[in-house]
Amino acid sequence: MTNSNFTRRGILAWALGALGLSAAGRSALAAAPTPSATEGPFYPTQPMRRADVDNDLVKIMGKVHEAGGEVFTLRGRVMDADGQPLNGMRIEIWQCDMNGKYLHPGDSQNIDFDAAFQGFGHDITGTDGSYEFRTIKPVTYPGRTPHIHVKVFDGETEILTSQFYIDGHPANDRDRIFGRLSQSEAKAVSMVFTQVEDRTEAQVDVILPTA
Repeated sequence: MTNSNFTRRGILAWALGALGLSAAGRSALAAAPTPSATEGPFYPTQPMRRADVDNDLVKIMGKVHEAGGEVFTLRGRVMDADGQPLNGMRIEIWQCDMNGKYLHPGDSQNIDFDAAFQGFGHDITGTDGSYEFRTIKPVTYPGRTPHIHVKVFDGETEILTSQFYIDGHPANDRDRIFGRLSQSEAKAVSMVFTQVEDRTEAQVDVILPTA
């Protein structure tokens, strides 16, 4: 076997074969599932949501102005523990606006909610497991580091509730929920922002637990 053909995949396959690992044994090498997290008190129930609940939280249908805040594209793939893409999964996100206020009557902060911000949205994964949202970078509010809430459904069945964070944000270490994560778990749910042409992006893949 030449060096050019001795790929990482080839090395792994050779090693597994040499060890005599069965398919069941190989499953131990499957990716760790995305860590779950509390739903929190501000998940918007159906009556609370705006009529427009698509995957663009920055632009509400029928409104002239877009939401305030730093706009970015959140994308990724939803996969099983073996790395296989999952088609047709419903992924929801919700978060506070640029002022730290949620679209929820339980948020009693004496500040106005940005009327141009959707606050909640959903997308359906494609055949490659991909999802995409246009939203704003999350901000701090009293007691919490910046984060975006996430839920994944298979049909009507809720599979995962989690939270995404800003990689390296100084408030992370003081956050009670982020602080429960191991280093590898924190990395799995951290958003690293990159510039792609004229837009800012972050990619977070979601690994669902084995049923």
